[in-house]
Parts: sequence; C-alpha cells; structure tokens
Amino acid sequence: MVNSLNLPGIMILKIIVIGCCLLGVFGSCRTQGAAVGGKAPSGADTACPAGQGIEGMVRVVSGNQMPAPGRKRGPLKGVRSTVYVFELTNINQVVRQGQSPYYQSIQTRLVATVDTDSTGHFVVCLPAGHYSLFTKKNGMYYASRRDVDNNIAPVEVTTGKMTQAECRIEGDRPPVY
Repeated sequence: MVNSLNLPGIMILKIIVIGCCLLGVFGSCRTQGAAVGGKAPSGADTACPAGQGIEGMVRVVSGNQMPAPGRKRGPLKGVRSTVYVFELTNINQVVRQGQSPYYQSIQTRLVATVDTDSTGHFVVCLPAGHYSLFTKKNGMYYASRRDVDNNIAPVEVTTGKMTQAECRIEGDRPPVY
C-alpha cells in the first residue's frame, strides 16, 4: 500500500508558514523601500516641510491568505483607520492581551496620531528617529510584526526622506478552520 500522506512535505509547509508569521508576512506594519500602492487623497498636501516622515497605507487582510499552486490572491483593500505612532516600542514595554498581537497599553511615548483617508492612505511628518506603528481595534492597540530584537512594528525615519510603510490589520470575519 502506498502512503498517501507526504509527511516530510507537510512538515516543510508548517516550517514555511511559521517562518512567514515570524517575519511578518501576514500582518501589521512593515516598511518598504519602494513606494506604497495607492494614491494620495485628491487635493491633499502630502509634503512634509522637512521632507521626512512616514507615508503609507492601512489595508485589511481577510480570507484565506495561504499560498497555493495556481491560486493568486487579490489586492488588499485599503481601509479608513487611525495610525498611532509611538517611540520605538519593545515587547517588554506593552501590556499584551495573552499571546495575541493586541495590546491593552503601551508604555512608550505617543508621538503622533494620523487618520487615513477612505482608501487607507496616510502621511505623518516626523523628525528622524525610530518609531513603532499601531492601529486600534475594539479599544486595543494592534500590531503583529516584530523585528529580531522584539521591537513591535518598527519604522525608521531618516533625515530628508519619506519612509514608506504598510500596515495590515485583521478583517472582522472570524477565521474558518
């Protein structure tokens, strides 16, 4: 009888999924070297006087996001939200809801808040430095990505440059297992 389960293949898939989760592939805010998709609000002034800060998008992730042969995921939808910019925040500086990416409180200084437009686009002017980006859902802060030092959703703003960032938030529909 031939074994119909490819156990080594299943283990490799689990390792890939765990690695993607640890690297932040499935959620939270990430910085990018290239421009973020989406357009600035029409007629809005997106220029920062010092030419530095963060420009980005907040997008909602819902449905099956697992890669599969022959299946292409559609574009993520931008969503109206508020982005909370804190001083760089480590996992030791938050009150976390269990092991989830939700936080009851953040013990670093809130630097800025910015509302997105209806497409999820936002711009916030900031001095050069290191920051953490959060959104809020049901009264709790949300960010699921961390770097190797356990800093939550880190973003670096450099002198004279706009840093591009994308924040991904969970959809309201519960996952189906």
